Amino acid sequence: MPGSDGAPARVVTVFRSRLRPGVAEDYGELSASVTALARTMPGFVEVKTFEAPDGERLTLVTFADRASHEAWRDHPEHRRAQRLGVEQLYAEYRIVVGRVEHEAAFIHLEGPASGADT
Repeated sequence: MPGSDGAPARVVTVFRSRLRPGVAEDYGELSASVTALARTMPGFVEVKTFEAPDGERLTLVTFADRASHEAWRDHPEHRRAQRLGVEQLYAEYRIVVGRVEHEAAFIHLEGPASGADT
């Protein structure tokens, strides 16, 4: 389903996870290589990863459209990393995938505020 501007709707994956004890180094190496691979995929838009103080990790991955997302989901190296994650790295995870239906943004421009003396 296209977005409101007629372009294919972007697809966002929300990946929440917690690691098993003692695997942070292995996870870091795998995560870096998988992220580098994702960046090479046609339709890749962005990836951001965050870690909460309680150890939960959140990765947001955006692709230009459903086909690009599915190509990433099914990439053999990504599938291998998924299996390794389940077998050795993750204590738990949850994935939610959805289409972007609306987006708004604000960017504050640095500099003096309106009406300020310069």
